[in-house]
Amino acid sequence: MRCVKSQVFAAAFVAAMAVAADRCEAGPFSPLAGSWVGSGTLTVSGARERIRCRAIYFVSAAGESLRQILRCASDSYIIDVNADVTEIGGRVSGTWHESSSGVTGTLTGIVRGAVIQATVSGLGFEAPLLIVTHGRSQHATINLGGPTIAGVAVNFHRL
Repeated sequence: MRCVKSQVFAAAFVAAMAVAADRCEAGPFSPLAGSWVGSGTLTVSGARERIRCRAIYFVSAAGESLRQILRCASDSYIIDVNADVTEIGGRVSGTWHESSSGVTGTLTGIVRGAVIQATVSGLGFEAPLLIVTHGRSQHATINLGGPTIAGVAVNFHRL
């Protein structure tokens, strides 16, 4: 009987640890939580301008959804984006709104580890977005391909 009790205890312990591990496993957006600042370039009509940005990520407790507040400024432009994004099974989807131009759209893509590859869509355009996070640093690029703003590349670091 003593051996059976030990096996039952061991099985219960392993099951409890597996449940605890599932609860502790962070979602893909967990590393983004908090405030970030960065600088980079904004390509405008073939010329490059320096741009400075601040991003705040509010991430759900499980790490599967986030709200982003992004504000960037160059000499010529102000970019003010709010986005809500959710991940399910490695796929991301959400909505965004850029306040200074009044443009709204969607975001769809995938997340694999520290890499988010997505497409940002709005009225009459689609643009690839890439975000790579490594510890306390992050690199984000979006290629708008437009006649005015062609693209943005920013290197962020966590505050």
